[in-house]
Amino acid sequence: MSHRTRIKICGMTRPEDVHAAAVAGADALGFVFYDKSPRHVSAAQARALMAHVPPFVTAVGLFVNAGADEVAAVLATAPISLLQFHGDETLEQCCEIASRVRRPFLRAVRVRADMQAADLVEYDRQYRSSSEWFAGLLLDAFAEGYGGSGKVFDWSLIPKEIAPRLVLSGGLSAQNATEAVCQVRPWAVDVSSGVESAKGIKDAARIAAFIGAVRAADTAISR
Repeated sequence: MSHRTRIKICGMTRPEDVHAAAVAGADALGFVFYDKSPRHVSAAQARALMAHVPPFVTAVGLFVNAGADEVAAVLATAPISLLQFHGDETLEQCCEIASRVRRPFLRAVRVRADMQAADLVEYDRQYRSSSEWFAGLLLDAFAEGYGGSGKVFDWSLIPKEIAPRLVLSGGLSAQNATEAVCQVRPWAVDVSSGVESAKGIKDAARIAAFIGAVRAADTAISR
């Protein structure tokens, strides 16, 4: 049975972008609750956008250095299914927040040039052994900001033993998604700036092209 790489389109700000991503075949949509991001939405805005999300498409909430009270307040308004911690949160903070709000979480690791494969294996081990709410690592390129930088990191750093259960992010687009999936073979991929016409504004044609590139990789791998 061939593997189907899951796809998350992050940084939803408009109903038409939610619709375009869902129709194109996205498995998950990301909503950014970080006020310094050009893709930031309030809890109320996210709730309105999520009214356009069809069944079996997962709503993911991206948080950066948010406290438990802030996360709980967002979830009281917006029906988020999965958390994504994308800042400098500690292992303990991630586990405590997820346990309090009773949601699974992804831990974003911004991969620096000096990181080793063993570092990523250890991250995965620590989180997996520390919380039943841990869903997996999301690997992103290191940048001074938090996500959406459009930068790619060295995929050869990714250990093969954890690749099948992680989310690959960082500078992905229709131009490199096929290569990325064929090389890394992750469980899922995550894209934001690579499918935009402007920051926070998604482009339906680019979303469709990106998803098509991922599916092309799945077909190539299955052969």
